[in-house]
Amino acid sequence: MRAAHFTTPGGPEVLTAIDVPAPEVGPGEVLVDVVATAVNKADTLQRRGFYPPPAGASEILGLECSGRVAALGEGVTGWSVGDEVCALLTGGGYAEQVAVPAGQLMPVPAGVDLVTAAALPEVACTVWSNVFMIAGLQAGDRFLVHGGGGGIGTMAIQLASALGAKVFTTAGSAEKLATCAELGADVTINYRDEDFVEVIGSATDGHGVDVILDNMGAKYLDRNLDALATEGRLVIIGMQGGAKAELDINKLLRKRGAVIATALRSRPTEEKSAICAAVVEHVWPLVADGSIVPVVHTTLPLEDAAAAHTLMDDSSHVGKILLTV
Repeated sequence: MRAAHFTTPGGPEVLTAIDVPAPEVGPGEVLVDVVATAVNKADTLQRRGFYPPPAGASEILGLECSGRVAALGEGVTGWSVGDEVCALLTGGGYAEQVAVPAGQLMPVPAGVDLVTAAALPEVACTVWSNVFMIAGLQAGDRFLVHGGGGGIGTMAIQLASALGAKVFTTAGSAEKLATCAELGADVTINYRDEDFVEVIGSATDGHGVDVILDNMGAKYLDRNLDALATEGRLVIIGMQGGAKAELDINKLLRKRGAVIATALRSRPTEEKSAICAAVVEHVWPLVADGSIVPVVHTTLPLEDAAAAHTLMDDSSHVGKILLTV
Protein backbone atom coordinates (compact mmCIF):
# COMPACT_ATOMS: atom_id res chain seq x y z
CA MET A 1 0.00 0.00 0.00
CA ARG A 2 1.01 3.65 -0.35
CA ALA A 3 1.96 5.74 2.67
CA ALA A 4 3.57 9.09 3.41
CA HIS A 5 6.64 8.17 5.42
CA PHE A 6 10.22 9.14 6.27
CA THR A 7 13.37 7.18 7.01
CA THR A 8 15.54 9.95 8.46
CA PRO A 9 14.19 12.58 10.89
CA GLY A 10 14.22 16.15 9.65
CA GLY A 11 12.16 18.91 8.09
CA PRO A 12 8.95 18.47 6.11
CA GLU A 13 10.97 17.56 3.01
CA VAL A 14 11.83 14.12 4.46
CA LEU A 15 8.20 13.02 3.95
CA THR A 16 7.63 11.14 0.71
CA ALA A 17 5.02 8.73 -0.66
CA ILE A 18 6.39 5.19 -0.67
CA ASP A 19 5.17 1.59 -0.79
CA VAL A 20 4.98 -0.16 2.58
CA PRO A 21 3.54 -3.51 3.70
CA ALA A 22 -0.19 -3.43 4.33
CA PRO A 23 -1.19 -3.92 8.00
CA GLU A 24 -2.52 -7.22 9.27
CA VAL A 25 -5.73 -7.11 11.26
CA GLY A 26 -5.41 -8.88 14.61
CA PRO A 27 -7.96 -10.12 17.13
CA GLY A 28 -10.15 -7.31 18.38
CA GLU A 29 -9.05 -5.01 15.56
CA VAL A 30 -10.72 -3.54 12.49
CA LEU A 31 -9.00 -2.87 9.17
CA VAL A 32 -9.98 0.50 7.71
CA ASP A 33 -9.60 1.71 4.14
CA VAL A 34 -8.46 5.25 4.87
CA VAL A 35 -10.24 8.09 3.07
CA ALA A 36 -8.64 10.96 4.99
CA THR A 37 -6.32 11.65 7.90
CA ALA A 38 -5.26 14.81 9.71
CA VAL A 39 -1.96 16.46 10.59
CA ASN A 40 -1.30 17.00 14.29
CA LYS A 41 1.54 18.74 16.12
CA ALA A 42 2.62 15.35 17.44
CA ASP A 43 3.20 14.23 13.83
CA THR A 44 5.66 17.07 13.25
CA LEU A 45 7.50 16.20 16.46
CA GLN A 46 7.76 12.54 15.43
CA ARG A 47 9.00 13.58 11.99
CA ARG A 48 11.78 15.55 13.70
CA GLY A 49 12.73 12.55 15.85
CA PHE A 50 11.36 13.88 19.16
CA TYR A 51 8.19 11.80 19.67
CA PRO A 52 8.66 8.11 18.88
CA PRO A 53 5.55 5.91 18.76
CA PRO A 54 4.78 3.63 21.72
CA ALA A 55 6.16 0.10 21.58
CA GLY A 56 4.28 -2.03 19.07
CA ALA A 57 2.59 0.91 17.32
CA SER A 58 2.95 1.69 13.64
CA GLU A 59 5.98 3.78 12.69
CA ILE A 60 3.83 5.58 10.12
CA LEU A 61 2.52 9.00 11.15
CA GLY A 62 -1.17 9.71 11.69
CA LEU A 63 -3.17 9.79 14.94
CA GLU A 64 -6.66 9.82 13.42
CA CYS A 65 -8.47 8.93 10.25
CA SER A 66 -11.80 8.45 8.54
CA GLY A 67 -12.69 5.73 6.09
CA ARG A 68 -14.60 2.51 5.53
CA VAL A 69 -14.36 -0.82 7.31
CA ALA A 70 -12.47 -3.29 5.10
CA ALA A 71 -12.20 -6.32 7.39
CA LEU A 72 -12.99 -7.42 10.93
CA GLY A 73 -10.56 -9.17 13.22
CA GLU A 74 -11.45 -12.15 15.36
CA GLY A 75 -14.02 -11.37 18.04
CA VAL A 76 -15.12 -8.00 16.68
CA THR A 77 -18.85 -7.33 16.75
CA GLY A 78 -21.00 -4.28 16.13
CA TRP A 79 -19.29 -3.29 12.86
CA SER A 80 -19.73 -4.46 9.28
CA VAL A 81 -17.56 -4.28 6.19
CA GLY A 82 -18.38 -1.05 4.36
CA ASP A 83 -19.37 0.95 7.47
CA GLU A 84 -18.23 4.58 7.33
CA VAL A 85 -16.17 5.34 10.42
CA CYS A 86 -13.61 7.60 12.00
CA ALA A 87 -10.96 6.44 14.44
CA LEU A 88 -8.48 7.47 17.11
CA LEU A 89 -5.11 5.93 16.23
CA THR A 90 -1.77 5.35 17.92
CA GLY A 91 -0.18 5.72 14.48
CA GLY A 92 -0.56 4.63 10.87
CA GLY A 93 -3.07 7.16 9.51
CA TYR A 94 -0.89 8.47 6.67
CA ALA A 95 -1.56 5.35 4.60
CA GLU A 96 -4.15 3.60 2.45
CA GLN A 97 -5.07 1.19 5.24
CA VAL A 98 -4.74 1.06 9.01
CA ALA A 99 -5.57 -1.53 11.67
CA VAL A 100 -7.23 -0.07 14.76
CA PRO A 101 -8.60 -1.57 17.99
CA ALA A 102 -12.37 -1.84 17.59
CA GLY A 103 -13.01 0.29 20.69
CA GLN A 104 -11.22 3.25 19.09
CA LEU A 105 -13.58 3.18 16.11
CA MET A 106 -16.46 5.68 16.07
CA PRO A 107 -19.35 6.24 13.68
CA VAL A 108 -19.24 9.35 11.54
CA PRO A 109 -21.48 11.97 13.22
CA ALA A 110 -24.70 12.74 11.39
CA GLY A 111 -24.35 15.58 8.92
CA VAL A 112 -20.55 15.30 8.56
CA ASP A 113 -19.04 14.09 5.29
CA LEU A 114 -16.52 11.27 5.39
CA VAL A 115 -13.46 13.40 4.59
CA THR A 116 -14.28 16.08 7.16
CA ALA A 117 -14.83 13.38 9.79
CA ALA A 118 -11.05 12.89 9.86
CA ALA A 119 -10.81 16.28 11.61
CA LEU A 120 -12.69 15.09 14.68
CA PRO A 121 -11.26 12.06 16.56
CA GLU A 122 -8.02 13.43 18.02
CA VAL A 123 -9.35 16.85 19.01
CA ALA A 124 -12.68 15.57 20.35
CA CYS A 125 -11.02 12.85 22.42
CA THR A 126 -8.30 15.19 23.69
CA VAL A 127 -10.70 17.93 24.74
CA TRP A 128 -13.40 15.71 26.23
CA SER A 129 -10.97 13.54 28.20
CA ASN A 130 -8.88 16.40 29.58
CA VAL A 131 -11.32 19.27 30.04
CA PHE A 132 -14.38 17.31 31.15
CA MET A 133 -13.39 13.81 32.30
CA ILE A 134 -10.22 14.90 34.15
CA ALA A 135 -10.63 18.61 34.96
CA GLY A 136 -14.39 18.41 35.47
CA LEU A 137 -15.40 21.63 33.72
CA GLN A 138 -19.01 22.51 34.55
CA ALA A 139 -21.59 24.94 33.22
CA GLY A 140 -20.87 28.36 34.68
CA ASP A 141 -17.13 27.69 35.09
CA ARG A 142 -14.49 29.92 33.53
CA PHE A 143 -12.23 28.15 31.02
CA LEU A 144 -9.00 29.18 29.29
CA VAL A 145 -7.55 27.38 26.29
CA HIS A 146 -4.25 28.45 24.81
CA GLY A 147 -3.82 28.31 21.05
CA GLY A 148 -7.48 28.86 20.27
CA GLY A 149 -6.92 28.91 16.52
CA GLY A 150 -5.55 25.37 16.30
CA GLY A 151 -7.42 22.10 15.98
CA ILE A 152 -7.65 21.45 19.71
CA GLY A 153 -8.39 25.11 20.42
CA THR A 154 -11.26 25.39 17.97
CA MET A 155 -12.83 22.22 19.39
CA ALA A 156 -12.27 23.27 23.02
CA ILE A 157 -13.87 26.68 22.49
CA GLN A 158 -16.97 25.21 20.87
CA LEU A 159 -17.43 22.35 23.32
CA ALA A 160 -16.90 24.44 26.46
CA SER A 161 -19.21 27.16 25.13
CA ALA A 162 -21.91 24.67 24.12
CA LEU A 163 -21.87 23.19 27.61
CA GLY A 164 -22.24 26.54 29.36
CA ALA A 165 -18.73 27.67 30.35
CA LYS A 166 -17.35 31.18 29.92
CA VAL A 167 -14.48 30.78 27.46
CA PHE A 168 -11.19 32.68 27.35
CA THR A 169 -8.60 31.96 24.67
CA THR A 170 -5.23 33.14 23.41
CA ALA A 171 -4.07 33.35 19.81
CA GLY A 172 -1.46 35.26 17.83
CA SER A 173 -3.35 37.08 15.08
CA ALA A 174 -6.48 39.16 14.59
CA GLU A 175 -7.78 36.58 12.09
CA LYS A 176 -7.46 33.74 14.57
CA LEU A 177 -9.01 35.77 17.36
CA ALA A 178 -11.96 36.65 15.14
CA THR A 179 -12.52 32.98 14.36
CA CYS A 180 -12.30 32.13 18.07
CA ALA A 181 -14.99 34.71 18.82
CA GLU A 182 -17.22 33.32 16.09
CA LEU A 183 -16.82 29.84 17.57
CA GLY A 184 -17.98 31.01 21.00
CA ALA A 185 -15.02 32.49 22.87
CA ASP A 186 -16.23 35.22 25.24
CA VAL A 187 -12.81 36.83 25.74
CA THR A 188 -10.03 36.68 23.14
CA ILE A 189 -6.43 37.61 23.97
CA ASN A 190 -3.61 38.33 21.53
CA TYR A 191 -0.60 36.84 23.28
CA ARG A 192 1.75 38.94 21.18
CA ASP A 193 0.72 42.24 22.74
CA GLU A 194 -1.52 41.36 25.71
CA ASP A 195 -0.82 39.66 29.05
CA PHE A 196 -3.42 36.93 29.46
CA VAL A 197 -3.05 37.03 33.25
CA GLU A 198 -3.94 40.73 33.34
CA VAL A 199 -6.85 40.34 30.91
CA ILE A 200 -8.30 37.40 32.85
CA GLY A 201 -7.85 39.20 36.17
CA SER A 202 -9.71 42.22 34.85
CA ALA A 203 -12.51 40.18 33.26
CA THR A 204 -13.09 38.02 36.37
CA ASP A 205 -12.66 40.71 39.07
CA GLY A 206 -9.48 38.96 40.14
CA HIS A 207 -11.01 35.51 40.60
CA GLY A 208 -9.26 33.79 37.68
CA VAL A 209 -10.33 30.77 35.63
CA ASP A 210 -11.41 27.36 36.89
CA VAL A 211 -9.79 25.22 34.17
CA ILE A 212 -6.86 25.86 31.83
CA LEU A 213 -5.98 23.64 28.87
CA ASP A 214 -2.34 24.35 28.05
CA ASN A 215 -0.12 23.18 25.20
CA MET A 216 2.87 25.39 26.07
CA GLY A 217 4.25 23.70 29.17
CA ALA A 218 7.26 25.35 30.82
CA LYS A 219 6.94 28.81 29.28
CA TYR A 220 3.44 29.41 30.66
CA LEU A 221 3.59 27.42 33.91
CA ASP A 222 3.96 30.26 36.41
CA ARG A 223 1.60 32.62 34.58
CA ASN A 224 -0.99 29.87 34.29
CA LEU A 225 -0.88 29.50 38.07
CA ASP A 226 -1.42 33.25 38.36
CA ALA A 227 -4.49 32.96 36.12
CA LEU A 228 -6.01 30.05 38.05
CA ALA A 229 -8.94 30.55 40.39
CA THR A 230 -9.03 29.02 43.85
CA GLU A 231 -9.31 25.23 43.42
CA GLY A 232 -8.54 25.69 39.73
CA ARG A 233 -7.15 22.91 37.53
CA LEU A 234 -4.31 23.37 35.05
CA VAL A 235 -4.13 20.56 32.47
CA ILE A 236 -0.89 20.44 30.47
CA ILE A 237 -1.03 18.49 27.20
CA GLY A 238 2.01 19.84 25.35
CA MET A 239 5.52 21.24 25.65
CA GLN A 240 5.70 23.74 22.80
CA GLY A 241 7.17 26.23 25.28
CA GLY A 242 9.67 23.84 26.85
CA ALA A 243 9.74 20.88 29.22
CA LYS A 244 11.35 22.23 32.40
CA ALA A 245 10.20 25.08 34.66
CA GLU A 246 10.20 25.97 38.33
CA LEU A 247 6.89 25.34 40.10
CA ASP A 248 5.95 27.73 42.90
CA ILE A 249 4.37 25.22 45.26
CA ASN A 250 3.43 27.91 47.74
CA LYS A 251 1.38 29.68 45.07
CA LEU A 252 -0.31 26.38 44.20
CA LEU A 253 -1.03 25.64 47.86
CA ARG A 254 -2.57 29.05 48.45
CA LYS A 255 -4.97 28.43 45.57
CA ARG A 256 -5.54 24.78 46.49
CA GLY A 257 -4.93 24.20 42.82
CA ALA A 258 -3.99 21.17 40.74
CA VAL A 259 -1.49 20.75 37.93
CA ILE A 260 -2.22 17.72 35.76
CA ALA A 261 -0.11 16.49 32.85
CA THR A 262 -1.62 13.98 30.43
CA ALA A 263 -0.96 12.31 27.10
CA LEU A 264 -3.56 10.54 24.99
CA ARG A 265 -1.40 8.51 22.62
CA SER A 266 0.32 6.40 25.26
CA ARG A 267 -2.81 5.45 27.19
CA PRO A 268 -3.86 1.79 27.25
CA THR A 269 -6.38 0.69 24.62
CA GLU A 270 -9.04 0.21 27.29
CA GLU A 271 -8.76 3.85 28.39
CA LYS A 272 -8.83 5.16 24.83
CA SER A 273 -11.86 2.99 24.09
CA ALA A 274 -13.67 4.46 27.12
CA ILE A 275 -12.82 7.98 25.92
CA CYS A 276 -14.10 7.22 22.42
CA ALA A 277 -17.35 5.86 23.85
CA ALA A 278 -17.78 9.01 25.94
CA VAL A 279 -17.14 11.20 22.91
CA VAL A 280 -19.79 9.37 20.89
CA GLU A 281 -22.24 9.78 23.78
CA HIS A 282 -21.57 13.41 24.70
CA VAL A 283 -19.88 15.16 21.75
CA TRP A 284 -21.35 13.58 18.61
CA PRO A 285 -24.91 14.80 19.36
CA LEU A 286 -23.56 18.37 19.52
CA VAL A 287 -21.85 17.87 16.17
CA ALA A 288 -25.02 16.39 14.69
CA ASP A 289 -27.18 19.34 15.78
CA GLY A 290 -24.67 21.93 14.57
CA SER A 291 -23.57 23.18 17.98
CA ILE A 292 -20.04 22.06 17.10
CA VAL A 293 -18.65 22.42 13.58
CA PRO A 294 -15.41 20.75 12.42
CA VAL A 295 -13.00 23.56 11.47
CA VAL A 296 -10.86 22.60 8.46
CA HIS A 297 -8.21 24.99 7.17
CA THR A 298 -7.32 23.05 4.04
CA THR A 299 -7.34 19.59 2.46
CA LEU A 300 -4.37 18.22 0.53
CA PRO A 301 -3.62 14.84 -1.07
CA LEU A 302 -1.49 12.39 0.92
CA GLU A 303 1.33 12.87 -1.59
CA ASP A 304 1.56 16.49 -0.41
CA ALA A 305 2.19 15.55 3.22
CA ALA A 306 5.41 17.60 3.17
CA ALA A 307 3.47 20.73 2.19
CA ALA A 308 0.93 20.00 4.94
CA HIS A 309 3.71 19.74 7.52
CA THR A 310 5.24 22.99 6.29
CA LEU A 311 1.88 24.66 6.86
CA MET A 312 1.61 23.12 10.34
CA ASP A 313 5.12 24.24 11.27
CA ASP A 314 4.31 27.77 10.10
CA SER A 315 1.32 27.90 12.52
CA SER A 316 -0.62 30.26 10.26
CA HIS A 317 -3.52 27.84 9.83
CA VAL A 318 -6.86 27.95 11.64
CA GLY A 319 -8.34 24.58 12.56
CA LYS A 320 -7.31 21.26 11.05
CA ILE A 321 -5.14 20.31 8.06
CA LEU A 322 -6.43 17.19 6.31
CA LEU A 323 -4.78 14.71 3.96
CA THR A 324 -6.91 12.68 1.57
CA VAL A 325 -5.95 9.21 0.43
